[in-house]
Amino acid sequence: MASTISKADEYRSGIGYDVHAFVRGRKLILGGVQIPYERGLKGHSDADVLIHAVMDALLGAAGEGDIGEHFPDTERKYKGASSVRLLEKVRSVIGKKGFSVVNVDVTLLMEEPKVSPFKARMKANIARVLRVERSRVNIKATTNEGMGFIGRREGVAAYAVAVVRMGKN
Repeated sequence: MASTISKADEYRSGIGYDVHAFVRGRKLILGGVQIPYERGLKGHSDADVLIHAVMDALLGAAGEGDIGEHFPDTERKYKGASSVRLLEKVRSVIGKKGFSVVNVDVTLLMEEPKVSPFKARMKANIARVLRVERSRVNIKATTNEGMGFIGRREGVAAYAVAVVRMGKN
């Protein structure tokens, strides 16, 4: 049976997840913001786990696969790439399909460092790239209560949910 939802009323949601291990000798970049810390995250690009989760959520909502398909770690051109720039490309991909972003909600899982002082800048970065009001971007952070690889301070994970709609906001 065909859907009775008109394209103008079409909303979709997607979920994203990413995880990266801590490593010495790299900058810690979260939400496009450099966070002062003795370690950064290991990855092919800048390893911005927060933005990677947002990108996967957006791609999922638009039915466009995942970041590994769009930005494979086997391609040299993405070595050290800014995840903010990659997020711009994702916005373009979903925009070409006729979707615009309604909102994104992110949960960052890490024991340290504390990111509260940087959340406003993270939100501003993401909102600017996605062309939405800051109020449409939410970032939360929590610990893993000392359990697992996150609790042992071995890495960081992020979950994101995104809602997109057909047409312009």
